Amino acid sequence: MGHREDLLAAARRLLRTKGYAHITARDLVAESSTNLASIGYHFGSKAGLLNEAIGEVIQEWAEQLARIAMADPTASPAERGFSAWSVMLEGLARERELVVSYLEALAQAERAPELRQQFAEHYRRCRARVAELVAESLGDGTTPDDPSARAVASFVIAVCDGLAVQWILDPEESPTGEELRRGVKAVWVRPHHTEQ
Repeated sequence: MGHREDLLAAARRLLRTKGYAHITARDLVAESSTNLASIGYHFGSKAGLLNEAIGEVIQEWAEQLARIAMADPTASPAERGFSAWSVMLEGLARERELVVSYLEALAQAERAPELRQQFAEHYRRCRARVAELVAESLGDGTTPDDPSARAVASFVIAVCDGLAVQWILDPEESPTGEELRRGVKAVWVRPHHTEQ
C-alpha cells in the first residue's frame, strides 16, 4: 500500500478507538508509519483525511444494506426498506464508535466550508445509490434521476440517520429492527377506513 492507503486505514482504526474529535495528526502518522507531509499532500488536512475515511465507511455500509435490501427479488419496496433498516439497527452496537465519530465530524463541518462540501458529496453519492435501489424496487420505469426516486432516497437516508442518532443517545428506548418493522407496517399498510 502507498501512503494514501496507509493513512486511510490508520484513520479508520483511530476513528474506532479514539473518536473523531480526539485524533491528532501525530496519531495518524504514528498509526500509519507515514509522515505529516503525506496528510497534506493526499488529503489537504487532517480533517480531510478523517472525513474521507468516514466517507469510505458510509459507502461500504450503504452497499452492505443495499445487498440486504435487494436479496429477495420478490420483496416489496417497503419490505426491502424494512430489511435494510432492521440490519442497520442491529449493527449499531458493533459500529457505535464510528457512528459517534461521524456525528462529531458533522458538527465540525458547519464551521468549515470545505468539510461541509466533502460531507455533502458523501450524501450525494449515497443518495444516488439509494435512488438506484428505489427505482429498481419500484420496477415501473422510474429512473434513479426521477425526482420522486431521489426524494424517497433522501427519506430513507434521513430515517437511517435519525435512528442512529436516537440509538446513540438512548439505545434502551430505541426500537429493534422487528419493532420498527411492526410499527411502520401498522401505520403504512393498515387499510383505509372510510366513514359511512
